[in-house]
Amino acid sequence: MRKDIKASVGKRLGRIEGQVRGLQKMVEEDRYCIDIVTQISAVRAALRRVEEEVLKDHVAHCVEHAIASGDRADQREKIAELMAVIGRAER
Repeated sequence: MRKDIKASVGKRLGRIEGQVRGLQKMVEEDRYCIDIVTQISAVRAALRRVEEEVLKDHVAHCVEHAIASGDRADQREKIAELMAVIGRAER
């Protein structure tokens, strides 16, 4: 992972960690269920953005490297990995 992406992802994950701690506090304080669900949706959206950033970096770095290498086995492997992770994300 590129250094700038790693830093960006780290910051985002730190914020998400804070959001999850906030959710835990909301549950402990018996906050209104809809408010809790709303915050859960916000955490999921934030995680999707992190996932997207990591996937973009993977394509720009790992997949691009496999294509440039000319190694057909490595190319197939990287494409198969990418398709599998995209398939799981769709569920």
